[in-house]
Amino acid sequence: MSSIRYFSEGVDFSVPQPRKVVAWIKKVLAKELRKSGDINYIFCTDTYLLGLNQQYLKHNTYTDIITFDYSSGKSIDGEIYISVERVRENANKLGVLFEDELLRVMIHGVLHLCGYQDKKSAQKAQMRKKEEAYLSLWHISR
Repeated sequence: MSSIRYFSEGVDFSVPQPRKVVAWIKKVLAKELRKSGDINYIFCTDTYLLGLNQQYLKHNTYTDIITFDYSSGKSIDGEIYISVERVRENANKLGVLFEDELLRVMIHGVLHLCGYQDKKSAQKAQMRKKEEAYLSLWHISR
């Protein structure tokens, strides 16, 4: 049985409206013609995520998210690590609500699991467009 689960590592954090977020993610996956396998969100500190970034990606920089993709075919499986500190800081810098930035980052990870990349500028533009569309879907379903 597939599931979308939330964990925390080194932070006291709970996803706001966790069931609604799961339903929203499943709607996004359906729109992407995918189905949910096992997706684990791990909310953590900047330091923890930096360690993963150094160990697995050989990058010595802070980031808000790292996604490990274990998907096969149309079934989406993976681990999505999110720095709560970085999301909060980015929300402040961008002048957006923490919840909106959190949801944007959460769906960003799902889009990576669906095969979207963001290394090149055209890919980044496509990713941002998808993020905005799916954030609108969240706000419509409120």
